[in-house]
Amino acid sequence: MADSLAIVHVYPELLGTYGDRGNVLALCHRAEARGLSVRVVEVGPDQPLPRDGDVYVLGGGEDSAQLAAGHSLMQDERAADILGSHPCLAVCAGFQLLSRSFTDADDVAQPGLGLLDVTCGRLDSRAVGEVVADPVGLDAVPTLTGYENHRGSAWLGPLAAPLGHLVTGVGNGDQRTEGAVQGNVVATYLHGPVLVRNPRLADLLLSRVAGPLPEYDDEGVEQLRTERLDVADPRRHRARRALFGRR
Repeated sequence: MADSLAIVHVYPELLGTYGDRGNVLALCHRAEARGLSVRVVEVGPDQPLPRDGDVYVLGGGEDSAQLAAGHSLMQDERAADILGSHPCLAVCAGFQLLSRSFTDADDVAQPGLGLLDVTCGRLDSRAVGEVVADPVGLDAVPTLTGYENHRGSAWLGPLAAPLGHLVTGVGNGDQRTEGAVQGNVVATYLHGPVLVRNPRLADLLLSRVAGPLPEYDDEGVEQLRTERLDVADPRRHRARRALFGRR
């Protein structure tokens, strides 16, 4: 197992809305709890992405910030190769920037890096609220919880798999799926921050570079997960009604 990790935070001044910086903090916290040393490398839009990172993180951003971030990524001729060859988390605007294309606020299609076989459009109305999704193909990751605040949709092509099957919320806008996974990239519309609410997802990203990780239980985070899922997961509501109905 590697004993030192570099977490690269891509354009935090542009892609850092809704507390998405917390995803970097969650990765650091989960790594350090296993005795790993961590350094965070913040990259500005006027800087090339470093090749020597271990995990790369892109957050959400407003329309103008997203366009500025997209311009910088497209100008960095190494960006697609670097982000595609390392574990990478892309949230909201970051999700769209790694897709084949996304639609901006003026309904103009903009090119993405094409790391995801996904085309991102615009929802009829803004999606805001709690989301619950069952992860797809991620055996060690339990039910996903987060909140969404976006106008973007995401239509997955055959090369991309959904991150999760939607239980409640809007997600990708197809009434079925949330997020996308392809190669090294994990992409989602979930904030929260998503890695704080879903620590096993953070562990999945870390394990891809550090190898198998010792078990680590974070009581405060598990309490947060329980509270959010109790509120948002309709299956828990039905289970409680069934239990109390039998008494």
